[in-house]
Amino acid sequence: MAKALLGYVGGTDPRLATEVQRLRRRVTDLEAQVSRLQVENDHLAEAAVEHSRLTLDDTQVPQPALT
Repeated sequence: MAKALLGYVGGTDPRLATEVQRLRRRVTDLEAQVSRLQVENDHLAEAAVEHSRLTLDDTQVPQPALT
């Protein structure tokens, strides 16, 4: 079991250890990017709701009388 765990985290091969470290950094970067995008999406959704509240509905605009 211990050999399997060592192999999973890179063992004694420095190339594998470096690759695992690089991949963990990449995952951390991608998780941060997802968080930033979620926050940005939330702000855009709030802005869209606010914009729809400010936009007049066509039924509320008086139509000119036809002569």
